[in-house]
Amino acid sequence: MELKYFRLIKTITEEGSLANSSERLFLTQSALSHQLRDLEERLGFKVFHRSRNKWELTKEGKELYSLANKLFNSIDESFNTIQHIKEGSKGAIKLSAECQSFFHSIPSFIQKMGILYPEIDIDLSLGATHQTISQVLSNEIDIAIVTSKPASEELESIKVFEDEIFAVIHQESQLNSLDYIEPSHFSDSHLFINSFPLEGVSVYEHFLKPNKITPIKISAIPFTEITLSMIEANMGLMCAPKWQLKPFKLSENIVFKRISKNGLKRNHYLVVKAINKNKKYIHDFISSFEEDFL
Repeated sequence: MELKYFRLIKTITEEGSLANSSERLFLTQSALSHQLRDLEERLGFKVFHRSRNKWELTKEGKELYSLANKLFNSIDESFNTIQHIKEGSKGAIKLSAECQSFFHSIPSFIQKMGILYPEIDIDLSLGATHQTISQVLSNEIDIAIVTSKPASEELESIKVFEDEIFAVIHQESQLNSLDYIEPSHFSDSHLFINSFPLEGVSVYEHFLKPNKITPIKISAIPFTEITLSMIEANMGLMCAPKWQLKPFKLSENIVFKRISKNGLKRNHYLVVKAINKNKKYIHDFISSFEEDFL
């Protein structure tokens, strides 16, 4: 039974006549009369007892009127719910990453989000990347991308992917003769990093520091292009996942060397305050991020 018939029954009952219903439904009396006759023929019973000045529902008609009310109330409730969902889809997200490698790939993801979810405003925070967890707790940022799962009960962590960090070296480097690089091999190396402090550098935090090794020289260079030029001149090495360097044209002289026998692997987590995780716009961001980076 089509929705228009329920609307017709409800309107005639509430307006009391076909003439009044005609104005409310923006149809002629002739059109409404034709609809009602067609409905009753399909149903096989009368919906209304009608006289010149009075329209009354039959017993069957009363059941259909009750059903029409339930149906339209349900539709109204659903559209109200949809409206609340739409309102919840709007929001601003301040995003930061502990590992600066992400700053090479996040802009393209933000651009994609802008097309799919124009109601979500994403602001990328580039400062103080080693303090991302405290910034989430203090509401300075909404979502952090980190490589260590925080222990705070206030925070929710979602593992998004695992990668492997390699030493990026010149093919004529002494390290290239090795099957893989051990912590001690960094002792005499010139290590290029994006920025200080060292605690924000994965190879130091997860590989060198536990083995009490510090490279003989460490230089912070915020621009990957310059770092790659230094490596091209065989002046040192950097440590990075291969995906980080995909946007750059690498010289044939630059090679990737595995760190440790089993490789230096790390997990990446999206961290958000637990009370915010189920907000629609936060949920949409997390779902899209998982799809892109898993």
